[in-house]
Amino acid sequence: MSPQLKSRPLRYSICVSGAAAGVTVKQSYRLAEELGTIIAKSGQILTTGATVGLPYYAAHANKVAGGTSVGFSPAASLREHLRKYRLPYDCYDFVNFTGLHYVGRDLYLVQSSDAVITIGGRFGSLHEFTSALEAGKPCGILIGSGGTADVIPNLMAILEPPHRDLVVYDTDPQKLVDKIIDMIDDKYRDIHEQLMNRDENWFLRLDNQPPHAG
Repeated sequence: MSPQLKSRPLRYSICVSGAAAGVTVKQSYRLAEELGTIIAKSGQILTTGATVGLPYYAAHANKVAGGTSVGFSPAASLREHLRKYRLPYDCYDFVNFTGLHYVGRDLYLVQSSDAVITIGGRFGSLHEFTSALEAGKPCGILIGSGGTADVIPNLMAILEPPHRDLVVYDTDPQKLVDKIIDMIDDKYRDIHEQLMNRDENWFLRLDNQPPHAG
């Protein structure tokens, strides 16, 4: 009989989406570091596009703070990640080599995250934001960080987007992360209640095995 696993709270994957280069990196890299640190201290998992710029500053700070960081690379292998795309590797607990190039990587990253926070950004960050919104993911916008983040409020007012209630804004990284975690908590409230009121390891009991189990 397999031993029972120790129960632990759910951990969420929170994506930090931002520019790899350009003016918003110089403007907002310290805000990105703050986001990475806050996510680490909250006990959640940071996800990024395994790239340079603002996502890298967030991932590096997350690792320094003792957090867990997962990168989603456009490359198909470590060699391609380092040599073709020339992307960092040092601050991730795990790099998922998607082999999907940048556009496909963005979608995979968003779908693998429970929420997306936009800081600064250019067109790639806008793509990740719109993909997250269409997928019904909670989206946090760090107002005052420049670029995409400061354009999104106007786009939301003009374009009549879906899931408007899933987008939250703040100028304070800590308050923004708190809002995002509250939204995910609410989304998974039924799961939290089930884990509190029943044995979460029910699938390990022999009497609950499906008929085809070997």
